[in-house]
Amino acid sequence: MRKMNRLPLSPNLKRFKFFFDLLKRTTDDYLFLADMQENMMMVSPNLVQDFELPGEILEDFNRCWFALIHPEERESYRKSIETVLQHKSREHLLEYRVKSRKDGYVWIRCRGCVGLDREGRPSIFTGVMTRLSQRNQADEVTGLLNKYQFERAVKSALSSYRSTGEGGAILVFGLDNFKIINETHNRVVGDRVLKEVARQIEAVLPQEQTLYKLDGDQFAIVCPGAEEKDVAELFATIQGCLAHPYTVDGRQYFNTVSAGTVLYPQGGKDYLVLHKHAEAAMDLAKQAGKNRNCLFSKEQYNRWVRSITMRDSLWDCVENDCEGFSLFFQPQVRASDRELIGAESLLRWRNPKGRMVAPMEFIPILEETKLIVPVGKWIFREAVRICKEWRKVRPNFRISVNMSYEQVKDLSFKKYALECLERYELPTEAIVLELTESKIVADWSFVNQQFDAFRQAGIKIAMDDFGTGYSSLASFKNLSCDIVKIDREFVKKILENDFDKKLVEYVVALCHSMGIEAYIEGVEDIEEYKLLTEKCKADAIQGYLFGHPESEENFEEKFLKGDKYLEPCSPPQSH
Repeated sequence: MRKMNRLPLSPNLKRFKFFFDLLKRTTDDYLFLADMQENMMMVSPNLVQDFELPGEILEDFNRCWFALIHPEERESYRKSIETVLQHKSREHLLEYRVKSRKDGYVWIRCRGCVGLDREGRPSIFTGVMTRLSQRNQADEVTGLLNKYQFERAVKSALSSYRSTGEGGAILVFGLDNFKIINETHNRVVGDRVLKEVARQIEAVLPQEQTLYKLDGDQFAIVCPGAEEKDVAELFATIQGCLAHPYTVDGRQYFNTVSAGTVLYPQGGKDYLVLHKHAEAAMDLAKQAGKNRNCLFSKEQYNRWVRSITMRDSLWDCVENDCEGFSLFFQPQVRASDRELIGAESLLRWRNPKGRMVAPMEFIPILEETKLIVPVGKWIFREAVRICKEWRKVRPNFRISVNMSYEQVKDLSFKKYALECLERYELPTEAIVLELTESKIVADWSFVNQQFDAFRQAGIKIAMDDFGTGYSSLASFKNLSCDIVKIDREFVKKILENDFDKKLVEYVVALCHSMGIEAYIEGVEDIEEYKLLTEKCKADAIQGYLFGHPESEENFEEKFLKGDKYLEPCSPPQSH
């Protein structure tokens, strides 16, 4: 091997070669000695033997070595070496994977130190590389085998499949809402919780199963020979052991788990692919409500990838001043005489490819990523701008703006809203803020405090989708609002169901007794309208009977240029 490389040594390396040759006989580790001023390195023969290096004397060692480093570790290696080469540090310590001649990628720990010459300039860089056969097998917090051992186990299972034809499954699961523990207490407490959870799960696993600790709050199990029902039973066992509170440092905690299962070879024949698919399935389980196990399927995975892509597109749109977003408006009429009194603004989004995306797809992503906060401010600004123009035609016109609970928590929103109204010289009574009932029942005190501040400023508050939450009557008792919007669920069978008719009638009466206006949503039939107006005494109507959501231009053309008293539309078509 050394005959392939007959570069002459630099004077600096010649000075130390005798000592270098003595040292390399005393250890199985890999040694290196670099002349930093000549960019030349001398390495021990075992490094050349085990890795694809041209010889023991190398010019520009980093160029040869960098190509062998695993792609995932290249950036951390580059940064560490740059600090040495740029004289920002005299020490280098890093663990990373390098491609060997025989064993594929192996872990090494590299420790180096810079020596200075008499003038104090960096002169030599020397150190040792140690091969780590099972790089830190155990997770430091839980004592479980770590993600690198999980990788080895999956690869071993795949190798067994290729030999025997018997597949299996991989289960990856994480604790639901674990970050709340870290945020409420601290990471030390969080680590103790993870340790206790790991202890409880290990105690109920079958003896042949190994529990692995991955990053964060994630765990994994490899199940050779298992089928879907076997993994379902295993997950049920894990759920069962965590079904009761447990105590850590005298305090009780409770966690549910969400999991993703991928079967092999159906879900992949490669470790990275299988791990990615299992994590995607786990993410879908969390999105579906948590505390469940989701089996990977190609269709679900494609939807998951689409949501990730959509998330990136939404970020780009928000950063470009909400490019791609628009507002549509559905008319609201006074029930007694069908006069157009306002409209509800509804957010629409056209993705970068020009396709209109359904609100039920993109709004949950806005909520999850907190992008709803800047988008909500854009919605409010647009609604104010448009309302200002429309009040020139209808002086008392009001626009309702849906408000996210994330915006309620944003203490800067009230100031922004009032400044926006002032800038457009629009009176506060021209805007109504709507919040869905199911989003507010968990935090009455805080929500009321925020809403009272808006109401004192003259902005009305509406409770949207009344009746769809789990404590509607408590809403009357606890929530400060001016308008209740009764959901379509109570309307669609009102003509054939006396219970629904009586319920709406009593809810409207209760609203009126408390000085609250009652709006009815989702009205599609003229007979429904008559009943809601004459019998139930509703204050305002919104629904396809008087108009579908329309763009700003279409709304102006259809509803503002004609008579202010709207005529019922023809029977609704699919929309």
